[in-house]
Amino acid sequence: MTTQIDSLEEYKKAYQESVDNPEDFWKKQGETFVWKKPFDQTLQWNFEEPNVKWYINGKLNITENCLDRHIEKRGDQTAILWEPNDPSAPIQKYSYRELLSAVNKCANGLKERGIKKGDRVVFYMPMVPELAIGVLACARIGAIHSVVFAGFSAQALADRVDDAQAKMIICSDYNHRGSKNIPVKEVVDDAMDKSCNSVETVLVHKNTHGEINWSSEVDFWWHELIDHQSSKCEAEEMDSEDILFILYTSGSTGKPKGVVHTCGGYMVYTCYSFRNVFQYKEGDVYWCTADIGWITGHSYIVYGPLLAGATTMMFEGVPTYPDAGRFWEVCEKHKVNQFYTAPTAIRALMAKGDQWPAKYDLSSIKVLGSVGEPINEEAWNWYNDHIGKGNAPIVDTWWQTETGGILITPLPGITDTKPTYASYPMPGVQPVLVDADGNIKEENDVEGLLCIKFPWPSIIRTTYGDHERCKNVYFSTFKGMYFTGDGARRDKEGRLRVIGRVDDVINVSGHRMGTAEVENAINEHPSVVESAVVGYPHDIKGQGIYAYVISQNKELDDTFRKEILAMVTKEIGPIAKPDKIQFVSGLPKTRSGKIMRRILRKIASKDGNNLGDISTLLNPDVVSEILNGALV
Repeated sequence: MTTQIDSLEEYKKAYQESVDNPEDFWKKQGETFVWKKPFDQTLQWNFEEPNVKWYINGKLNITENCLDRHIEKRGDQTAILWEPNDPSAPIQKYSYRELLSAVNKCANGLKERGIKKGDRVVFYMPMVPELAIGVLACARIGAIHSVVFAGFSAQALADRVDDAQAKMIICSDYNHRGSKNIPVKEVVDDAMDKSCNSVETVLVHKNTHGEINWSSEVDFWWHELIDHQSSKCEAEEMDSEDILFILYTSGSTGKPKGVVHTCGGYMVYTCYSFRNVFQYKEGDVYWCTADIGWITGHSYIVYGPLLAGATTMMFEGVPTYPDAGRFWEVCEKHKVNQFYTAPTAIRALMAKGDQWPAKYDLSSIKVLGSVGEPINEEAWNWYNDHIGKGNAPIVDTWWQTETGGILITPLPGITDTKPTYASYPMPGVQPVLVDADGNIKEENDVEGLLCIKFPWPSIIRTTYGDHERCKNVYFSTFKGMYFTGDGARRDKEGRLRVIGRVDDVINVSGHRMGTAEVENAINEHPSVVESAVVGYPHDIKGQGIYAYVISQNKELDDTFRKEILAMVTKEIGPIAKPDKIQFVSGLPKTRSGKIMRRILRKIASKDGNNLGDISTLLNPDVVSEILNGALV
């Protein structure tokens, strides 16, 4: 098992060692796992190409480290605890032994349908145990999983399936979410009608027994394929640098990026970070409320906790169903020790009133976590006072899909915490702040662009099928550094506060949304000539989406707005719907035709009196028109 830091002294020592001799530091962590063949060398890297390899020539299977190696000591311990959407429905528990059996059965079923090492399998499923089982089954046989959040549209799903050239889609019939039943299989059918020509099999988990369309050539029931299979399945030998999964994330261009993570380094880092960030102890119950459709669910619901031999909880529902006490009722019921959620959820529950958490016994909680976006001070204080009662340190974690694991965070009970600050780098992580020219700012009490100057084991390896894009997005802005795309502040004591995106990406409720992606969807409406999308401060979501739309021959009314919202929902999904749509006759542009989003951001953020010099614009007059019509 990877090392667990227990004191500030140990943190300082581990951090210094990881900077002075990173290869030796990560070699020791890597050697705590089961390898089919030990690695020859810990690290090879350059950030120019980029080319990063960890645990070179090591052979392993990550599921043997998640499951098999725990059987002797904790075979009967609960591995996955599942809390259903409906609080009156039965919970489900899988011990490590039962989970291994279920994963092997699923793996054998996938093999029966022709899935083999290197094939891509896309998941479009609710938060049910079968999603975790299916993901692990892919890893067991060396297939590459790609989970798509089951709130994305058919078009967004089809785009991801086509990019990955997936051979199989695994979905459910319907998804229980609050009081709704969402027709998941119907979305998959729509995606298949659009394209998805690589798909040979759609495997359907019977979640609600609702009516669905069926193709006897392509569609197969999960229970009919999986349930009768053998519970033994030998784990495929994988190279440390073989692909484990692809996870799609929005970029500043319209096309989603397939972030690639590989087997060895990701395994070591997710286990190490999970154990240290959450200070997990034997017998604890850990709950991350994320969806496995996002990186948080991959690293800190499935892989990190299972690698560490933890009891990890999966939750099918939403924070406010059947009422705003649901999270706290679940914490009391299962005596949750570590609770990890998003600022959006915290702010939404804070708005419902203090009486909800006050109803429940939350004394079991030892660590509170925050993820997805910077947490504002008011929400931090409410979380600390009303959920942790001042006794559970808050770990405000900063990381990205591309980083694979948490990079900057307090360690609970070890390092100090400060509202709005992610604080300190994990051992092995070397963050720097740079100016626009890439000069490193060594001093404290400064702001700059957040880069990382040395690789960590779970760093992105490539963007699937387009290595040049990976290079251009992350490694070309500043020579010899990984550029996070975020701005940050370092305080007088050296703590880091991540301020937010500096590129054309909006962070809505912790979900990164490319402005180009949303604009492309709006522009699909036949009456839209052009649009520009920016983020603006939003009380609940952190950032909202503000769209400026130029139209022709169309009544500029709420009906038109609803049509635009429906178009965005169809193209991307409801999470990308603009909160505000302002109809305009023109957009502020430079003489070369570039939209000046800086001006639009300031207007959307109620900062219209501070626009700076606009005289160089091609059409400065349009700015006052937009300002006068602003929806603020």
